[in-house]
Amino acid sequence: METLLALKTRRSIRSYRNEPVPRDLIEQVVDAGRHAASGNNVQPWEFVVVSDRPLREKRASLVPNGKHIASAPVCIAVLCADGKHYLEDGAAATQNMLVAAHALGLGACWIAGDRKPYADGVRKLLEAPATFKLVSLVTVGYPAEQPTVTKRPLTEVLHWDRF
Repeated sequence: METLLALKTRRSIRSYRNEPVPRDLIEQVVDAGRHAASGNNVQPWEFVVVSDRPLREKRASLVPNGKHIASAPVCIAVLCADGKHYLEDGAAATQNMLVAAHALGLGACWIAGDRKPYADGVRKLLEAPATFKLVSLVTVGYPAEQPTVTKRPLTEVLHWDRF
């Protein structure tokens, strides 16, 4: 899929077909995250892919707005070493993964992690070191829905020289 088309047509998918996602596609999605920009090229991220259903169900039980974690074939945790730009770096990696998933014919949804009440519980469930912050959870699978959204026109959001 052409890059600008992927950026413009990607949507958050919360309903997935009951179909496993090949490992090579998940690796391509994570690799796109790994190639994100990071402040001073620190690359503070680590990615934990969970495809085990009982583990996904445990994670879903911790995350009030992430019940679809249980039904998604895969959930990827984006964790970053605590540092000056961990949140920006992890967000860049997450966005890259969302667009890559869409370009590969998959659906994905970003679930916030940073500073959420469940973040530490999810981090512990994944056995990640305490020095890491949960930036996001990304569900991935073959879409069982095609949501449509309306975006504000460019003329409403673009300002030249001053607001």
